[in-house]
This record gives sequence, C-alpha cells and structure tokens, in this order.
Amino acid sequence: MVDIATRVWNHKWKIDPIVRSLIDTDFYKLLMCQSVLRNRPDTTVVFSLINRSKHIRLADLIDEGELREQLDHIRSLSLSRGESTFLRGNTFYGKRQMFSPEFMSWFEHLKLPPYELETRDGQYELTFEGAWPEVMMWEIPALACLMELRSRAVLKEMGKFELQVLYARAMTKLWQKIEKLREVPEIAIADFGTRRRHSFLWQDWCVQAMIEGLGPSFTGTSNCLMAMRREVEAIGTNAHELPMVYAALAENDEELADAPYHVLADWHEEHEGNLRIILPDTYGTKGFLEHAPDWLAGWTGVRIDSGDPVEGAETAIAWWKARGEDPREKRIIFSDALDVDTILTLQARFSGRVRVSFGWGTLLTNDFRGLVKDDALAPFSLVCKAVSANGRPTVKLSDNPRKATGPEDEIARYKRVFGVGAQRELDVTFFKGEIPAGVTRTVKGAIGRLAGALAPAPTLAFG
Repeated sequence: MVDIATRVWNHKWKIDPIVRSLIDTDFYKLLMCQSVLRNRPDTTVVFSLINRSKHIRLADLIDEGELREQLDHIRSLSLSRGESTFLRGNTFYGKRQMFSPEFMSWFEHLKLPPYELETRDGQYELTFEGAWPEVMMWEIPALACLMELRSRAVLKEMGKFELQVLYARAMTKLWQKIEKLREVPEIAIADFGTRRRHSFLWQDWCVQAMIEGLGPSFTGTSNCLMAMRREVEAIGTNAHELPMVYAALAENDEELADAPYHVLADWHEEHEGNLRIILPDTYGTKGFLEHAPDWLAGWTGVRIDSGDPVEGAETAIAWWKARGEDPREKRIIFSDALDVDTILTLQARFSGRVRVSFGWGTLLTNDFRGLVKDDALAPFSLVCKAVSANGRPTVKLSDNPRKATGPEDEIARYKRVFGVGAQRELDVTFFKGEIPAGVTRTVKGAIGRLAGALAPAPTLAFG
C-alpha cells in the first residue's frame, strides 16, 4: 500500500501528477460523451470553473505556473492501449461493448482542447470552449486538479511527522465511518468522490478501504481508472449537463418543455434499455414527474441529487404508485451531501419500500475537517459547469433555489415553462460566501465570444 505521507513529503509531480489518465474521470462522463458524440457532436459549448466558496482564494494559494503545468500535462494525455482494451472488452452493467467502435476510435485519438486561464480578485477564471464532446471531458480533471493543488498548498507547510499523523487521523476517521456502515449489511454504497477529492492517492486509498471494510456492500466507484485498477464496478449514468445543454438549444417554449424528455429518449436509444436511471431535478422533480411520458415509469430508478432527500424519494414513490409500478422493484440513488448519519437515516426510512443505493462523494474522499489548523483542509465548493451552448446561456433550477444557475430572466422563463412554484431553500453543504463577481464576468465574456454581448449578464447563484 502506498505511504501517502511519504509521497507528499517527497513530492515530485512527475511521479505523482494530479491526473494520470484520460479515464481518471467519472464513468458517467464517458457514457454521456458517447451519447453527445452520436446525437449533438457539432454543438459548441463553454464550460467555466466556478468557485462558490469565495473565502478560499485559490489564486493566492496556488501558483499559476504550477497550475498551468498540471493543465498542460492533462492536455498531453491520451488513451493507453490497456485502457482502450478495458473499455472495449469489459462488461459494464451486464452489457458487453458498452462503448461503440466509433466512439472508441474517436476517444483513442482525443487530446483535450486548449483552455483559457486568467486571475482576478484572488480567483482563477478557467474556461474551455469548443465542440461539446471534447470540452465536456475537461470538467472532472479540471476540478480534481484545482482541488488537489489546494490540498498541496496546505500540506507543503507541514513536516514529515506531522504529515504522517495527519493521514493516520484521516484514515482512522474514515475507518470509523466504515465500521458504522457495515453494521447495516444490506446497505449498497459507491464512491462518487472524484471531482472533489483530497488527492488521487487519497481517493485510491479510500476505495481500497471501502473494498476491504464493506465487502459486497461497496458496489463500486465512479472513477473509471480506479475501477479498472481495483477490479470493481465502474458506476454512473448521466448528469445535469445533458438537459441543461438540450434545453439551451430549444427554439421555443414547447421544445424547452420537451428537452429533458428528449435527453432520455436519446439515452434510451443509445443504451438499448440499460442504465435507466432518471435524474429528474434539473428543472424541478415534481413537475418533471408529473409531465413525464408513461414509458419513463418503466425505468429502473431515480437519482436524488438536490432538495430534501426524504421529500424527493417520497415524491418518486408516489409517482411510481400512480403509474401502476411497484416501488419495491425500483431503485433510488441518493447522492447529495451525504455522510454516515444521513446515509443510515435514509437507509432505515426507505429500506423495504424501494431498493436503496448511495453515491458517496465529498465526505468520503475529502473529509479532513478538524484535522489541521484553521480547518484549512475543510471541503469547499468548486464546480465546472456548461454555461452556454451555441451562444445561448444554460440554466439549472434544481429542487433547491439556492442551486439555481443562469441569467435571471432565463431562470424566470424556465420556472414558468416547467411550472416550478415556490421552493423551500435549503443550506448547501460546504458552500460558504458568495460567488465572486469575476465569475459572472468570465461567464459573460465566454458567451459573448460566441454570440456577441449577452444581456442581461448571467447571475449565478449557489448550485
């Protein structure tokens, strides 16, 4: 097993680059990329880094030259022969050849496109523009890069023994969580922690600890590279990115209302009935389910990723019953702001009523809270969002109004089209402070380069 403390102390990034492979990413990115390449390959999309935690001044912590080195290294990566063989020949979700020969040929020749990096008000403004299938592959490595560079900035001030003690405490903290979880043998839990991990080595350690500690209750990891290396299932389906971009491309309100279902129709065709998990909250879960076509009720399950998880699950159960489906045969995946107590509470409430699963993210792979002075390694909120498609701004409403993103007038329009009424605001875990003004300027500038000046300027809220 890797001695993480020693590797950090003797750090040489050529030995430990932050991102080591194009498949050091979430599995759903590859699945979505294949769908996008088939259905919307010529769409021009802008992704932008958004640091919601203004108090974490990344540009003050992270050297720009080091950041550029890591980003340039990511651009040098290409799929290895072994990785290609794994993707081409492995069975995922019981299906052979999940990835088509056409997609694999494209992926084997992929080099990530250029990035734009600026500094403003103590924050980095990082954007990616280009063909959707290419730029979407920047999201996860960009986030992992910034998160780990922040960790390294804090750790470089520590001595050798201090680092050993720190990691011993972090390991103990995680193992105590595992001990609580394994008291419930029927639990099903996967690692969803790539995008906000403390580091690559730490996520890998967490995955190994979950394999040993939980046995069959650990269902796999969203990280494709670690799934390959540790011989566990690669877990993932799709994300908010798809309906956000499809909706932005809609020509009128009628097409806008249909966009989330158009996404799933394309998905159904792409995967021939596999991976049938609905993510309903992009424009409000309640309205999505009320207006959903009958064929969606036959899908395998629902992922709850915002709002009150109990309320979201109860809404899904009531919807299945109203559509003549047995909820006990359906799956609900909880994936928002989870830690052990929340997981155990949700498991107890819904066990026997549905098939319950959990996608455990930040507090699996980055829970160093309370372990260093001034809590300098506490998790923070960093995202990389698709902010425009073919020059039009994207919008996300969510089941929590604090997570809404997009221009104010477009948010109002989307709420009208999707029938989103009053929503209860919930605290967004780990999100402190407000979005820096520089982020709004970055997003406006990126969209403007594609479609001229955008008015009014986008207003980005917690999301």
